[in-house]
Formats: sequence, structure tokens, C-alpha cells
Amino acid sequence: MQQPPGFSTDSTLVCRLNNAKYGLKQAPHAWFQKLSTTLLHLGFVAAKSDTSLFTRFTQSHTIFILIYVDDILVTGSSLVLVQDFSKQLGLYFALKNLGPLHYFLGIEVSWLKNDSIHLSQAKYIKDLLGCTNMVNSRPQPSPMLSSLRLTTDESVSVDDPTLYQSIVSTLQYATITRLEISFSINRVCQYMHKPQIHHWKIVKRILRYLADTPTHGLLLTPSPAYSITGFSDSD
Repeated sequence: MQQPPGFSTDSTLVCRLNNAKYGLKQAPHAWFQKLSTTLLHLGFVAAKSDTSLFTRFTQSHTIFILIYVDDILVTGSSLVLVQDFSKQLGLYFALKNLGPLHYFLGIEVSWLKNDSIHLSQAKYIKDLLGCTNMVNSRPQPSPMLSSLRLTTDESVSVDDPTLYQSIVSTLQYATITRLEISFSINRVCQYMHKPQIHHWKIVKRILRYLADTPTHGLLLTPSPAYSITGFSDSD
């Protein structure tokens, strides 16, 4: 950036911006600080487990807000409550209501007739298969053979370790809705520092499995009795 004509050109001086300019590294931080300050003023509390999640609990209602830069998800215990909050937030910021959630950060949301929600990453997976030229690859019934034992030195190193690392890193994001590949991804991640041909074959098998099941995902169904069961230190 350069100073406008008429200002001092002293190289020891810097300009202080009163407004965050779009495109600067500081812009997302300044925006989030402004938005979070407003939400805290409206009675919300930032979650300690996720700084992008804000909640507001009262005896009569509950509201959750999830933020990714300038994309905001709002849900709560009643539709009227969510609409009222959107109008309230609109007094502070220029908002555009896109309606019910259908796509967010590569995750597709399908609303079913029985009020269930299906989460999948079909487009994300198809884009990944397109980048690796495996859209029409031979399908596999599972991401990895249960009897397979991976080793460090069993074959020669791959020609392009960066490609291996990039594909495996991309596959990690797919585990958000594809929990069944988590174990396989964990195994191939252990050889990111020195990937070999037999490691790459496992990655290709995972991709073939995803090519055969791109629409698989998580099904969330409504329950009359809200209940969470947790297990600690279970193998």
C-alpha cells in the first residue's frame, strides 16, 4: 500500500487504518472481533471448545450460532426465535438471509420428510476424485483390508511425496461425515514423512471406496428425549 498524494513519505512512519480493508491479513480478525463483541453484548457466550461457536441459554429458549468468517449459521429451539434474532442482528450488520441450510464448508445438508437431516460431502469427494483422475476407477467394497499390516520400508518411495501428502490431508476433511474411513486415514497419515508405493496403493483404495459411495454420510434423526451417552477410556 502507498500513501495518498500530499502525505508524508517518511519511511520511518506507518499509517494506522481506522477501518479494516478487505483483503488484508488483519481483516478477518478485525471482523470477527467486531462480530463477537456484538454477540457478547446481546447475551451470548463463546464456547471454550470452539471459539467460532456462541450460545445463549435461558429458561425458555436456546440459540446456537456458528461463524466462519462472514458465513453464519443460526439455529435454536424455535423458528420464531431464530427469525427475531436475525432481525436483531440486522440492526448492527447488513445481512442476507439465505434460508434453510443446504451447503456449508463442503458439507451438504439434505432435509428429509421425517425432519431428519442427512450430512454428506458428495461434491467434495467428487472434486477430489476429479483431481486424482479416479472418477471412473474400479470400486472397492471397503477402504482397507482388515488383515493389512503397513510397514515403513517395503517398497520404493513415491515419485511425488507432495502429492501423497496433499491427497491424504484432503481426505482428512472427508472424515467429518465419513467416520468409517477414519482408521484408514489415520494409518496412511503415519507415513507422510516418507510415503512409498505400497502406501500410495492404500490411498488409491480409499479413493476407490469413496468413488463407489460418494453420497454416504451422517443421518441425524429427531428424538423426543434428548440424551447423550459418553464413554471414557474405552478401547
